[in-house]
Amino acid sequence: MYLCTVFQFKQFTVDDSRCAQKVGTDSVLLGAWAQVEGARRILDIGTGSGLLALMAAQRAPKAQVVGVEIDPQAVCQARENVAQSSFRQRIEIVEQDVKVFRTQEPFDCILSNPPYFLETTLPPDDSRALARHVQFLTFDELTHAVDALLSPSGLFHVILPLDHVREFVTQSLIVGLNLTRRCLVRTVWHKPPRRALLTFSRPVPAAVTEEELILQQPDGSRTDAYSLLAKDFYL
Repeated sequence: MYLCTVFQFKQFTVDDSRCAQKVGTDSVLLGAWAQVEGARRILDIGTGSGLLALMAAQRAPKAQVVGVEIDPQAVCQARENVAQSSFRQRIEIVEQDVKVFRTQEPFDCILSNPPYFLETTLPPDDSRALARHVQFLTFDELTHAVDALLSPSGLFHVILPLDHVREFVTQSLIVGLNLTRRCLVRTVWHKPPRRALLTFSRPVPAAVTEEELILQQPDGSRTDAYSLLAKDFYL
């Protein structure tokens, strides 16, 4: 029996009851922050419930969006979520390991909220392990997949815990992906950042664009900056 967890956004609904990677702030942040406007082909690596794919389709009305996912249960649920949306003609959910996924035409925008846990003891739920543990998609494997799938002028957007950023940036450089934009995310102003939103491109930037985002006011309400960023999605 699955717990019904349905999230209503302004233009679509997401049910993640059969997905290991649940709907959360990280994906919403990435989907709202990433530069997808004007993209023609968008790839969501590890699409899970399809949330990022749906957000990308909403923000890039001329784009064809592909969500690739290895977990069969998540694939089924993502396809159901897409089928119930107004974007169903522009989104395809593919059941495949991104390490072997290839297309004839590259993508000009790639998104990923990747696994990052490194514990040696994996959770008993195999699908949750796939979604959350880097052993199943290492940073080396992810960056090589992006390198194989990204167009020469394309952008790759990712969200990571802050303590994984240095490793990921280094690994990205190995395959020729250069950091161009970084946003440090704080839950509240008086605590250190815990997440980083990152954008990579093949061309070397003259300088990295640095940003910061605080999510909550002292009373727990959303800050104006967070509300503005997510205004097209949150009710």
